[in-house]
Amino acid sequence: MTESTPATERTALVSGASRGIGRAVAVALGAAGHPVACGYASDATAAEETAALVTAAGGAARAVHLDVRSAESVDAAFADVEGSLGAVTVLVNNAGVTQDGLLARMSDDQWDTVLDTNLGGAFHTIRRAAPKMMKARFGRIVNISSVSGHIGAPGQANYSAAKAGLLGLSRAVARELAPRNVTCNVVAPGPIVTAMTDAMPDEWRAAMTGTVPLGRLGTPEEVAAVVAFLCSEGAAYVTGALVPVDGGLGMGH
Repeated sequence: MTESTPATERTALVSGASRGIGRAVAVALGAAGHPVACGYASDATAAEETAALVTAAGGAARAVHLDVRSAESVDAAFADVEGSLGAVTVLVNNAGVTQDGLLARMSDDQWDTVLDTNLGGAFHTIRRAAPKMMKARFGRIVNISSVSGHIGAPGQANYSAAKAGLLGLSRAVARELAPRNVTCNVVAPGPIVTAMTDAMPDEWRAAMTGTVPLGRLGTPEEVAAVVAFLCSEGAAYVTGALVPVDGGLGMGH
């Protein structure tokens, strides 16, 4: 596999693809021609809906159960994808959870669950994908972080720590795998329009919008466009980068 290999021969796996940013990324990669495995932890129906959208966009697709906290689940998911769509050479780590709480009251379980999912999960999938990428001498890895990982967020010590950790992980991976033509980058979204933000009070949305220099919340599609670029041939010389998609909120970080 080389830079000139068509996208139709570069299988992508997107974790957390049931909705929001993960769904938009899966659709964008499908539109670019990639076969896409849509990973989900619990909502199989939503993941199947994502797979249908990917197919409609022009790519082959498959929903696959993927609990990124478990190395065994990750291995089983990759084996499923390898048998149905081909070896994964494009990996997007989007799966994530929040369990917010003030530091003094945060439980060990809240800390462990968020770190195990948001940071440990990326380690599990990258470790599983790396040998096949190295053998193919081609790979694209994109880890979805957050502006919270770089400017901090009160009540989110666990989430901010995990998202910040993705940068260190990504840069270590970028250096290790660069000799085999495998890139690893980080995309850090700011506040994005999702079902969760739609359910928030108008006052909350107004306050959040007021913190963003561009004066609005972003969309999942705007994040997906950046991810799709980093997975493309055009980004062959980009690795170890942190790319913010946050309307200027984290400017300078």
